[in-house]
Amino acid sequence: MLTLLFGNLERNWLNPNRKPDTQVSSSGIQEVMLKANRKGHYVVTGSINDTPVNFLLDTGATDVALSANLARRLGLSKGMKGYAQTANGAVTVYATRINRLQIGSIILYDVAASINPAMDDFVLLGMSALGRVEFSQKNDTLTLKHYPDS
Repeated sequence: MLTLLFGNLERNWLNPNRKPDTQVSSSGIQEVMLKANRKGHYVVTGSINDTPVNFLLDTGATDVALSANLARRLGLSKGMKGYAQTANGAVTVYATRINRLQIGSIILYDVAASINPAMDDFVLLGMSALGRVEFSQKNDTLTLKHYPDS
């Protein structure tokens, strides 16, 4: 029983946004409010092509980046080979496209992504997705806004 309790607490500390708060205005503006985790990072459960994933928001990442294992499970194909500079040095990556990416009520289509064989199963939510939403931070809350037809 204690293992279940502490395991659940640990998951909430790592990802306090497993079911993010979402609002949709009468004009169709979608807002998703995210709480920072204990380390000050924004982690949120969402989906890629209707498969649940955990995103780590990363404004320093050009694209959405995911592991080769996760890309295989999602049926994403490897495109053009390239190189990316990461905190651990230069790595080989492969371009791909995500048909549908969702966080709360926000849905983005045809999002540029890269497959990074050196990554684990967290997905870095980079600027290829974040650049299509408006975001603002106040205290430990980050609000993502998506406008209709954008």
